[in-house]
Amino acid sequence: MVEVFKLKGGRAVTMSEGMSHIGLTPDAARKRPISVVMVSYMTGPALMEAITAVLSDRDIHELIVVDNGNTESARARLSQLTAKTHRIRFLQGHGNIGFARACNYGAKLATGHYLLFLNPDAVISKGAARQLANAGDCLVEPWITGGLLRDEKGEEQRGARRRALTPLSALVGFLPVLEIIPGLRSVHRETDPLPTEPVQIDTISGACLMTDRPSFERTGGFDERYFLHVEDIEICRRTRQMGGQVGFVPGATVMHYGSTSRVPRVWIEKEKLKGFLRYFWNYTPGFLPKVLTVLAAPFMATAIMGRAYVLTLRSALFGKKPNKAPLVKSRDSAASLSNN
Repeated sequence: MVEVFKLKGGRAVTMSEGMSHIGLTPDAARKRPISVVMVSYMTGPALMEAITAVLSDRDIHELIVVDNGNTESARARLSQLTAKTHRIRFLQGHGNIGFARACNYGAKLATGHYLLFLNPDAVISKGAARQLANAGDCLVEPWITGGLLRDEKGEEQRGARRRALTPLSALVGFLPVLEIIPGLRSVHRETDPLPTEPVQIDTISGACLMTDRPSFERTGGFDERYFLHVEDIEICRRTRQMGGQVGFVPGATVMHYGSTSRVPRVWIEKEKLKGFLRYFWNYTPGFLPKVLTVLAAPFMATAIMGRAYVLTLRSALFGKKPNKAPLVKSRDSAASLSNN
C-alpha cells in the first residue's frame, strides 16, 4: 500500500513500507551554523579521533564536549585543545548526569541553528552534517534526521534505521525467527535494502541525531528520565506524535566504533533495560497492556541482562575487550586541530 504525504512547502511524496523520499533544501538555509554536542564518559582513544573528524569539517561551527567523566589525561588533552581553537568548548565538573541530561545541557549552551548530537566514538565524514541539515529543512517541524552508521569493516550497524518500537517489534528484534509469522516485523531495518536518497522513517539512532533549535525547543529536548539508552527512540516517537517527521540520510555516513566506554557492560545493559521498561510503560495505553508490560519485564530482563553476562564472561575467558580506536598521535592531532 502506498500513501501520500506532504512535506514542508506543500510538496507531495509517496510512502511505502514506512518511508518516503525527502526533497531538496532551500538554498537560503544551507549556510546556517551547525553545533555538535558530544557527551563523553570514559570513552578512550576514540574520543580524540571523533573530535578530529568534527573539527576538520568546516561546515561545523562549533563542538561542545560534555564531560560526564573521563580520565585526567583525557581531560588534560581536551583542555589543551580548548585553548588552541575557538571552535571547541569543554564542559566539566558536573559529574555523570546521564546521556539525555548532558545532551540537553550542551544544547542549551550551543549557538548554532542546527544541533547534531554525536557519540564520542563516532567518526563523522566530511559533509555529513550539512547533508543532515539540508534533509531536515525539507521536513515538517519538529524534525529529526539521522545518518548511516557503519562499523570498522564498512558494514551497516544495527540501530541507524528502525521501525516504531512496540513490545512485539522488540520481541522480534530479540528473536528474528518470529518474522516468519505474517505481520510480525523486527524493530531493526538494517537488513532492508539501503535507500539511495533521504527517506522518512520511524526511528534513527542517537549516535548521530540532528535537529534544529526550533524543533528541539518545541519537543522540550531529550527526556532526562532516561539515563542511558532508549532516549533516542523516545524523542523520535514524541517528534512524530507532535506532527513532526524523522528522516534517515544514507549519504551522511559515520564510522561508529561502539562499546568503547571503559565501564562494565552489565551496568550499561541494566540502564538499557530500565529505559525499555519506562518506554513501554509510558507509551502503552490502557490497563491490560500495562499489565502485560509488567508480566513481560522478567523475560526482558533475562534477555538483556543474560546477554550482558554472557558477553562479560566471554570477554573474561577469551580476552575480548571493548572496541578501541587506534591511538591518535598527540603531536600530529594537536597541530592539525589548532589550525582549525
